[in-house]
Amino acid sequence: MVVPLITPATEGALVVPYPAALDVPHELVEHVAWLLHERRRVRSTRRRRLGCFKQALLTLVHLRKNETFSQLGAGFGIPQATTWRYVDETLDVLADWTPGLYEALTGLGEGDHVIVDGTLIPIDRIAADERYYSMKHRRHGMNVQVIARPDGIHLWFSRATPGRTHYLTAARAHGIIQACLTRQILVLTDRAYQGAGATVRTPYKNHREQPEHYQQFNRDHTRLRAPGERAFAQLKSWRILRRARCSTRRIGTIVQAVHTLLTCNYSG
Repeated sequence: MVVPLITPATEGALVVPYPAALDVPHELVEHVAWLLHERRRVRSTRRRRLGCFKQALLTLVHLRKNETFSQLGAGFGIPQATTWRYVDETLDVLADWTPGLYEALTGLGEGDHVIVDGTLIPIDRIAADERYYSMKHRRHGMNVQVIARPDGIHLWFSRATPGRTHYLTAARAHGIIQACLTRQILVLTDRAYQGAGATVRTPYKNHREQPEHYQQFNRDHTRLRAPGERAFAQLKSWRILRRARCSTRRIGTIVQAVHTLLTCNYSG
């Protein structure tokens, strides 16, 4: 016999808070708290229900564990609306520290190469929302382009565009192709970027029907591009980006905030 967790007797019941651990460094929470403190100081913000440290912790729990605002509010003893406002404020503070595309490519130039690929941030949408439906992934989501170093460490994440956007179209719209061409940086991508030209290199189509040196090129290309998956793993380690329940307009801000967290310098 299966007993449902939500019954007429329990529906609408109060959420019970419980202690839990968060798998992020304590220094990261302190760093985010310092950024919030600086924002409050500049704006002469009046006293809040949560201090900077707890507001930073609140946001990191939301990003890392993808808990709802009602769950977060119950855990931190604040109303749901206040929880949303605190998280939203912290995301904006973090997003302000995200490097631009050309800043992210600083130090790279002719002779260097990067890995460019796209990923889909799944979202809850109905079938009618066609612009968010990715034919490649067979689901609704938001498209994010990633630039990674040869060792797979991320350099830059783009803003989010509807999932229907083709990867090459997105890369051009974000200025990735032109930025790498300007600096003469070699770009390794998959077949989704064929036709990009410039300094972009993609695998050969139908390589199994081509001469051996074509097949060897594809094998070498795949080996060099494989570490790029590490950047996606780092991004998706923040569970909110495995299935976003927020407005599509905020996903870009969330990606930028996570980018800042992944590149934080705790000595600041």
